[in-house]
Amino acid sequence: MSVRVGILGATGAVGQRLVELLAPHPQFEVAALTASESSVGRPYREAATWRLDVPIPDGVADQTVVETDPSALPGDVSLLFSALPSDVGAQVEPAFCEAGYVVSSNASNERMATDVPLVIPELNADHLELLEVQRAERGWDGALVKNPNCSTITFVPTLAPLTDYGLERVHVATLQAVSGAGYGGVTSMEILDNAVPHIGGEAEKLETESRKLLGSIDGDRVSHHDVTVSASVNRIPTFDGHLENVWVETTDSISPDVAADAMATYPGIDLPTAPNPFIEVLADPDRPQPRLDRRRGDGMAISVGGLESTTTDGIQYNCLAHNTIRGAAGASVLNGELLVERGYV
Repeated sequence: MSVRVGILGATGAVGQRLVELLAPHPQFEVAALTASESSVGRPYREAATWRLDVPIPDGVADQTVVETDPSALPGDVSLLFSALPSDVGAQVEPAFCEAGYVVSSNASNERMATDVPLVIPELNADHLELLEVQRAERGWDGALVKNPNCSTITFVPTLAPLTDYGLERVHVATLQAVSGAGYGGVTSMEILDNAVPHIGGEAEKLETESRKLLGSIDGDRVSHHDVTVSASVNRIPTFDGHLENVWVETTDSISPDVAADAMATYPGIDLPTAPNPFIEVLADPDRPQPRLDRRRGDGMAISVGGLESTTTDGIQYNCLAHNTIRGAAGASVLNGELLVERGYV
């Protein structure tokens, strides 16, 4: 039986990716599309300035865009995917949860709230247990689940296989694609023949979200992992795919070969959008590369390469994920699948 779903903020960059992923989905049926007032009442094909390199799906193109309000949605929709900007999400997502909707959100608001699960299903599906706390504390019939920042979701999966060796310190330097800033986020004069060594608020997200994701449920909250994470972030002139350089120090000594095996054999999860394998370890020292590797696992796999020992007895490597698929829309879809599997929808 299909689950009828809605997309909040359907006309934006992440909203369009959600449309692309959900229209052919074997489990979900897109039944509602919301956007700003200027788009309400218009067919989606007219309301959205479509910027993906595939056509607008036929089943969605002629749907009428509705107001981003619980009263505007069909009564048989139960699961919503939020592609709203964080300032808008902070205002309207709680209203949908109060109205009984389960919201799988890509927006950054409330990711670090103690009663909001921040989830990568392959890593910490058990964090959905926080929803019982959330519903009790907030009086919601619905629920709110978040996926991490697009740069966080690129490197944290590679740390999970290394936790058995005692994660102590991690430094990550990101080389982030321009699509992470949205279509109008970085001008051509700003980024062509250039690199920008600052993205506002981004480093903090990597440093805090990672510790929550790697943490464990402790009563009514997540006990954050005690690893120290420091980040430097850079915008570079690639279109899609965040490439990141990672340095890891562990309590127990670990060789590049052992780390590679731990990553390559780290288990995935049996959900429709989940890749198999979850982490692909590449032998060539000059991989992964955004143009060559961002679409691995239909854009949902994490790629790793360049594993080497460091002079501090740690390891270093490069990793890559497609930032608008695995890092945004695809992550929300995967969380939605997990919510259905676990009986929250």
